[in-house]
Order: sequence, then structure tokens, then C-alpha cells
Amino acid sequence: MKKTGIYSGSFNPIHIGHLAIANWICEYTDTEEVWFLVSPRNPLKEAGELMEEKLRLAMVEAAIGDYPKFSVSDIEFSLPRPSYTIDTLRTLRSTYPDRSFQLIIGSDSWAQIDRWKQYDELIREFPLLIYPRKDYPIEIPEGCPTVRGVDAPLLEISSTHIRQALRAGKDIRFFLPEPVRPFLIEQLRLPE
Repeated sequence: MKKTGIYSGSFNPIHIGHLAIANWICEYTDTEEVWFLVSPRNPLKEAGELMEEKLRLAMVEAAIGDYPKFSVSDIEFSLPRPSYTIDTLRTLRSTYPDRSFQLIIGSDSWAQIDRWKQYDELIREFPLLIYPRKDYPIEIPEGCPTVRGVDAPLLEISSTHIRQALRAGKDIRFFLPEPVRPFLIEQLRLPE
């Protein structure tokens, strides 16, 4: 059974931090591939400046290109909203019985896992890989054998910072995969 990591997020926009973490997970854990699952909207976050979901999907597709260990999924676009991780993972498991799905989350998300729908069932049913985020140590309590921290690099790049920097006229080309820049220039109405 192929071990597939699910890296879910709004990717508003996708940036090199997302790609670096996914790449590290493919190369330094037993995860064989990573699917970037574009979420229409996280029920625990404000909608704020969320770009249109199909645009975010197109940016992720452009960012990963033809890298064989990465794929993109829009499965939540067709699920009831708001979408919840447990429901999405169960749908993936029934749709792709030849894969073993693992959820990839940051330690900041792990710190609030008890706010997630049916989080105890999620932890029981699916392995979780937790990568480090600043100010959120990875603490895994006893009785969570499916949960493990990974020693991925600590990357402090945020989509919010990227949008703000672009609007302020900053040249942050090395924070973004090059194929994503044209999408943002048009979406944020920026000069080229």
C-alpha cells in the first residue's frame, strides 16, 4: 500500500515553505508521495483575503509542475461545506483503497487539534506527521501511537506575509515558486 501524505491548506498562495516541507517529508520519512489538498475554507479560520478556490488550485498545480512525488487534490471542492479533515480523509480512504493516508500538519495546528471535528477518531484512524512551527513545541501525549513529530526544517514563511509584501511593492520572488508569481500579479493587481 502506497504511503500518501495529505498536506491540506488554503495555499493562499502556495509558497516555497509549503514545497520545502513536503519535499522533506518525501525524502526523510517513509511517506512516498504528498498530495496538496486545497481546502475551499478552513472552518477554524476567518475567510479574510481568501482567493477564489480554483485560482488557488491552479497556483498549486503550477507550483508543483511535473515533480513525480507531488500531486494536487480538489476533493474538498465536491464535499459538503464546511469541510472537515476527518470526513475528507475517510472519503479519500474509501476512494483510494490502495493508499495509506497520513495527515501532515504543523505543530501550531497540532496545538489546537482538540478543536477539530472528531479529533480523537482522526488520531485513531490516521497517522499524523507533525512538522515544527515557531513557538509551538511538538508535544505528543501518551496514548497517541499514530502521531509522530518530524525533524523537518523550521521555515517561517506565511502566505499572509507574501500577500502583504507584494502589495507593499517588495520583491520577494524567492519566497514563491516562479510559476505562481504571474497568478498573484494579476490577482492582487500588481505592476509586473
